Amino acid sequence: MPVNIARFEHKSRTNWGVVEGDHVKPLEARFATTGSFVGAASIEAIKATKSEAIPLANVRLLSPVTRNQQFVCQGANYRQHMLESGIDPDAKHFNMIFTKAASCIVAADSPVVMPKAVRFLDYEIELGLIMRRSITVPTEVTAENLADYVAGITVVNDYSARDIQIPQMQFYKGKSFRTFGPIGPWLTLLEPDDYAKLDQLELTLKVDGEVRQQDTTANLVYGPADTLTELSAVQDFAPGDLLATGTPAGCALSIPSSGKQKVAALLPEAKKWELFLKAQAGRTQYLRPGQVVTSHIGSPDGAIDLGTQRNVVVAEEQGVA
Repeated sequence: MPVNIARFEHKSRTNWGVVEGDHVKPLEARFATTGSFVGAASIEAIKATKSEAIPLANVRLLSPVTRNQQFVCQGANYRQHMLESGIDPDAKHFNMIFTKAASCIVAADSPVVMPKAVRFLDYEIELGLIMRRSITVPTEVTAENLADYVAGITVVNDYSARDIQIPQMQFYKGKSFRTFGPIGPWLTLLEPDDYAKLDQLELTLKVDGEVRQQDTTANLVYGPADTLTELSAVQDFAPGDLLATGTPAGCALSIPSSGKQKVAALLPEAKKWELFLKAQAGRTQYLRPGQVVTSHIGSPDGAIDLGTQRNVVVAEEQGVA
């Protein structure tokens, strides 16, 4: 059975602990980073924790991924999201990869600050994989050995400033504003039998209670094993690093049809993006200050429950709570 692990602050001390219902049992050992925790974690030892349980209401949950770790992301990795993004799933034959700044990582219940310069703030629920061990050479990762490389999973929301990402072609800038990367509420460590459910997880994102995104990981185009195999030929991973696996359809972003894109390509650059921004301005789905975004991932049978994120959108001048 999977084990939910929280990183939290209690009485001015940072702890890691086992989540059981609405309580958390602190682990005796201390870990400064996600990598050091994952490297030493033993599910058997964690399950045997006998410490006194603390009500979750009495602690401050922190991101289970610390800011020293890499934040690597897949883009357009669900078929329906590719279609709504103006990408032909049958014509795209590459895995889109980008990164977010680690400084955007915040706890799952943090407010999301909408920068003054941003008009079109979007949401993207994603399944996050937490690396168990280093990868420093090209490596074949398969369904059979995935547990050797992935320790656990978590909920990620890849908030995005579309008016910077798209017209400026700046994935990094558009997705890296501070608070644009809520992670958690906890890290779910998996046992060998749990990995078979990685392609059965249900993702649901709501804005003010309205379902905006809903899909299952069965619809991932590039799965975890294939993606790690591909990336292992390019870069190193360290224990605790995060790979966000892409988001389902239902984002606020609206990409023009391929026909309109061909026409727009003939226009001067400034005119093309003027029309794009005008079209986005008519999208009521973009987030506004005061709205509440909730994101949940779990298996249909409830055996895997990654918890629920809750983010209130606040204007930049309101600051971060």
